[in-house]
Amino acid sequence: MIDNIDHLIVAVSDLALAKKSLTKIIGSEPVWEGVHEDIGTSNVIFLLSNTYLELLASTGDGMGSGLVQNFLSNHGEGLMGIVYGVKNLSISRDGLLKKGFILPDIINGSGKCNKTGATRNWVYQLLPAELSRGIFSFIIEHKQGSLPKFEDNSPANVYKLDHVVVQTSDMDSVIDLYRDTFNIRLALDKFVKHWNRRMAFFRLNKTTIEVVEMKDKENSHDKLWGIALEVKSLANAHARLIREKVTVSEVKPGVKENTLVCTIKSENCGIPMLLIEHLS
Repeated sequence: MIDNIDHLIVAVSDLALAKKSLTKIIGSEPVWEGVHEDIGTSNVIFLLSNTYLELLASTGDGMGSGLVQNFLSNHGEGLMGIVYGVKNLSISRDGLLKKGFILPDIINGSGKCNKTGATRNWVYQLLPAELSRGIFSFIIEHKQGSLPKFEDNSPANVYKLDHVVVQTSDMDSVIDLYRDTFNIRLALDKFVKHWNRRMAFFRLNKTTIEVVEMKDKENSHDKLWGIALEVKSLANAHARLIREKVTVSEVKPGVKENTLVCTIKSENCGIPMLLIEHLS
C-alpha cells in the first residue's frame, strides 16, 4: 500500500532562521522555497537521495496554518509529521476503507516556488489519529511538477535519511499498523540490550522507521522523536560542522556494528539529530 516515505515535516516558528540552520547541517542549499496559499503556510525543502525534509511555518490563514500553530504551542519546534508516498491514492484509500477505517475526503494540494516560479500539484489523504496512532500523517500522490534530482556528491554533506525514530507504548499495535495495514516490511523485531528496550525496524525506500517501545510511557499515542542523517565521511562532515560553528559531539562508534556517529546539539530545529557513517 505504502511505496515510500515521501517526506518529513518540521514545524518551525521562524522559517528564515530555520533555513539557515538546516543549510549548515545538510551542507547544501534548499531546492524549493514556496508557499501554500490555500492552507496558510510557507515551506523550505531540503532534498536527500531517498526523501526530503520540509520546514513548514504558519504565514497565513487556513488548515495548515492552524496545525503548525497548534504543534508549536504544544511541543515547540520539531518533527511534526510523516508523509507517505503512493503511486495511486485512490487504490490506497479504497484499501483502507475496506479494512473498516473511516477517512475524510481526498484533498487537492498545490505549491509554488518563490525562487523559480515552478508549481507542483498533488492529492493527499489525511489519516485520522486513530489510524496514525496520533502522529500527524497523510498519504500523498504527486500529480504535476517535481523537485530537482538529488545530485550532491560531497562526502561532507548529508545525502540520505538513515532512519526516523518513533516512540510507542504499544509495539504490537504499531506492527499491526505499519506491517499489516500499510504493508511496510518489518525487517527486525527484537529486544536491544544497549537501550533495554524492544525495538522494531521497518524498511522502505532505503530508509528505516525505527520504533522504540517505551513501556513507562503513559500516552497511548505514538511520537515522532528524532532522525539519523547519513554522510559518506563523518570525519569530513564533523569538521565542516565545526567550521560552521554548529555544536556537535565527538565522533564515536555507533550501537550498530561498523558505524560511526555524532550528535548534533545546535541548529537542529528542535529535533534530536544524529549523523551516521556506515563503514561497510
